[in-house]
Amino acid sequence: MAGPWWRDAVVYQVYPRSFADSDASGEGDLQGIRSRLPYLADLAVDAIWLNPFYTSPLHDSGYDVADYFDVDPRFGTLEDFDALVTDAAALKIRVIIDIVPNHCSSRHPWFQEAIIAGPGSDARERFIFRDSPNNWQSAFGGPAWTRTQDGQWYLHLFDSTQPDFNWRHPDVPAMFERVLRFWLDRGAAAIRIDMANTLFKDPELPDLPEDAPLAPYYDQPELHQLYRSWRKILDSYPAGTFPGPRGAVAEIWFSSPGTVRPYLTKDGLPQTFNFRLTLVPWAAAELRAVIDEACELIKDSGGSMPWVLGNHDITRLVSRLGIDQALIRHPTDALKRGEAQVDVPMGTRRARAAVLLLLALPGTAYLYQGDELGLPEHYAIPASRREDPTFRRTGGAAVGRDGCRVPLPWSGTAPPYGFASRPVRTWLPQPTDWATLTVEAELSDPDSVLNLYRAATHLRREHPALGDGDMTWLESNPDELAFTREPGFGFVANLGDKPIYLPAGSRILLASGPIVNRGVPADTAVWLQH
Repeated sequence: MAGPWWRDAVVYQVYPRSFADSDASGEGDLQGIRSRLPYLADLAVDAIWLNPFYTSPLHDSGYDVADYFDVDPRFGTLEDFDALVTDAAALKIRVIIDIVPNHCSSRHPWFQEAIIAGPGSDARERFIFRDSPNNWQSAFGGPAWTRTQDGQWYLHLFDSTQPDFNWRHPDVPAMFERVLRFWLDRGAAAIRIDMANTLFKDPELPDLPEDAPLAPYYDQPELHQLYRSWRKILDSYPAGTFPGPRGAVAEIWFSSPGTVRPYLTKDGLPQTFNFRLTLVPWAAAELRAVIDEACELIKDSGGSMPWVLGNHDITRLVSRLGIDQALIRHPTDALKRGEAQVDVPMGTRRARAAVLLLLALPGTAYLYQGDELGLPEHYAIPASRREDPTFRRTGGAAVGRDGCRVPLPWSGTAPPYGFASRPVRTWLPQPTDWATLTVEAELSDPDSVLNLYRAATHLRREHPALGDGDMTWLESNPDELAFTREPGFGFVANLGDKPIYLPAGSRILLASGPIVNRGVPADTAVWLQH
């Protein structure tokens, strides 16, 4: 790797509650992750990103943090975290942690103090209390304000158990500097910043007009100075176990390049996620447009934009690509409820091709746990078992994100599929038809999605053209994506209905599906050596 490690790493997202359960509690934990590190090493990943494992009531699956300086007992202990970092390092895997700075849990000591202290207290100034609410709505449904017993209201852009911090109060940035240093001191190689563009709100807290192009809680100018200060902290840390600097990646959803460009300065955040591939239909022209947009954004910026096809907030890739692609820009609740018709075989073919695109593009790639198994969205979760606060706050009108967070299937033919060492009720129910999608089953099938991922990640690590760098588009038909990367790498994907044919003089390195007489069928991608 010529540049910083985070510019061309393959990162695997671990959702700790659903990855592996070491104590048969029904919930995953840090010891479970440790036990499966050899699996991740075999997948040739450079780093793992852990969703929050801090002390939490888990009203929002850990994004409601009650103590930023400790591990929730359900996930383990600080010593378990230290052991995980050590074991991962022995396998040349870095550990990235999730920082949640927009809000905390209503059980955080600061918020408990604020409730007791009452109106006008300095304790309340650490949050956003007002005597009357504005018209802002929660991202999880319903109003973004909850009334306290003394008559004031507090802001929560998400659940009512997640009060927003007031980032203009000096205690808040000071605490998060301590949080960063605490985990960097314990060996975290990078941080992922949750909802990175919502921390500061317009101090006037104006009502939001119906046609407002930008909410007054997004992308406020003070963010950039804050992140420059965080970048200085990251850059000040010695390399530690691994060579190279500590990194950061920000969760920023954007609809126009101008929104994200100010974050990509040389002294700002090293990376912001690029979610654009998750929002466009399976169509060559639209995919090419968002790839070009990203390449243009990072040019001369000093930053980078990791590519993403899935995560814990998005309908599973197989199901997204197996529906009418006119729906993909708006993953409606009809889709989340399973009412949109999902063609799982077609979605799987497209998902196989999509990961070859992802891993061939310049820069960092993030893989979401279970996508390497080709897991579809689990739609048939009973209402009584759903956990996402979105489901509760909308009275079931929005089913939320539980369907992509179901515990992984490792082995066996029935739940819990080796997620725990003995039969146990998992925190979210697993489907009964996943026996062919377990790690064990797929490792024994040379044509499985898992073995395609393993082949691709190993080739990506070995091929000198892949990782960070440049790409050059080739002239192609409207339903084809074709580009080269030097030295000697070529990519071709057929997103149309009719076969396309590979150029003469090229050797197939890897294909997402069968290639007959050098004909690439629909929904198939190929890596070439030329």
